[in-house]
Amino acid sequence: MIRRTSHFSGRVQGVGFRYTAQGLARGFNVVGYVRNLPDGRVELVAEGDEQENAGLLNAIGQQMGHFIKKRTDDDSPPTGEFSGFSIRH
Repeated sequence: MIRRTSHFSGRVQGVGFRYTAQGLARGFNVVGYVRNLPDGRVELVAEGDEQENAGLLNAIGQQMGHFIKKRTDDDSPPTGEFSGFSIRH
């Protein structure tokens, strides 16, 4: 199990990115959240095994890749604080 924090930049706010990410996350065994950041990026935090995390990020890239200019990932130990996958405001 890992906790992966991903930051997406580009034209990722105002295009349904968070709702798409939340919908895609339902198809993977991950928990966490997605939210807009004040600097125009979107932050996604997902806890699950490596394969499920990678699958979610690949699915987001396939669906929203034309809006994404850059993605950075940071892995850390999971906290177990999440019970589902939500949109944070």
